[in-house]
Amino acid sequence: MIAQPQYISPQDEQLIMSPAEYLAWESGQDSRHEYENGRVIAMTGGTVPHSQIPANLSALLIPHLRGKGCKVSVNDAKVTIRSGKYYYPDVVVSCDERDRFSRDFLQYPTLIAEVLSPTTEARDRGIKQQNYMLIDTLQTYILINSERPRIEIYQRLDRAWEYISIAIEQTNFDQDDPLIHITSIDLHFPLSALYENIDFLDS
Repeated sequence: MIAQPQYISPQDEQLIMSPAEYLAWESGQDSRHEYENGRVIAMTGGTVPHSQIPANLSALLIPHLRGKGCKVSVNDAKVTIRSGKYYYPDVVVSCDERDRFSRDFLQYPTLIAEVLSPTTEARDRGIKQQNYMLIDTLQTYILINSERPRIEIYQRLDRAWEYISIAIEQTNFDQDDPLIHITSIDLHFPLSALYENIDFLDS
């Protein structure tokens, strides 16, 4: 989903919620809201490709992780940071036993993926990425471009992060279809699998 800053009360833009107040308030809302530094951020609708890409990724993840004790969630599962922030990643995988019975949010993700759009890219590359990387259990952070074939992967190597960027100029996968390897879960797939049933505007 696409995040747009929105205060809780239009009458009081300085209103600050505690994390506990946010969780109680948000559980009664019809739409989703992220929480950062005391304020809520409304999640608005995205494009069809922005919705299709997480579905394609989850279709790769679920059979690969079946029987391994991992949860794969798309759009609707909150992830919390120890500093008290709550986000809704486009895709999140948790293989930690401590998340097994989680209902309101996940705390120990292994993999998080965000689909980039013009309105979300700055946050996904900035404050959200910085906060996600503070999660001790996180091994992989993925950014996927929704407007052309490109994936960026950050994979944890001890105390550092390895960065990999894979992209193709043309949108015809018959000519070039690089193989992606997510080392933290040992998953291989062609780039075209992420963009199945997506037609780019310049194709």
